[in-house]
Amino acid sequence: MRARLGDDIDDYCVKCKRVMNHLVVSLLNDEPAKVRCRTCHGDHDFRHEQAPPPKVDPRKAALALEKAAAAAARAAAETLPTDGELPADVMPEEA
Repeated sequence: MRARLGDDIDDYCVKCKRVMNHLVVSLLNDEPAKVRCRTCHGDHDFRHEQAPPPKVDPRKAALALEKAAAAAARAAAETLPTDGELPADVMPEEA
C-alpha cells in the first residue's frame, strides 16, 4: 500500500521515545519523508519504526573501563601472597 499525505502510520517518535501514531506530512519517491506525531505534534524524518542507536558518552565509557581495570588489579593483588609465602592450598608436595 502506498502512503499518501495525511495518512496515519506508526513510527518512532524522538520526543516521546516510543512508537506512536504519526501523520505523513511529506513524501519523497512515494515514501514518507517527514511525519508529525499525533501525541506531541513534533515533526521529524520518517524512521521506519526503528529507534536510533543508543548514544555512548566517551567520558563515561572511559571511566567505566578505568574502574573495571582498577577492580581487576585489586582482585589480583588480594589473591597474591604479600609475605613471600605460598598459600596453604598451593603448597608444593614434598618428594
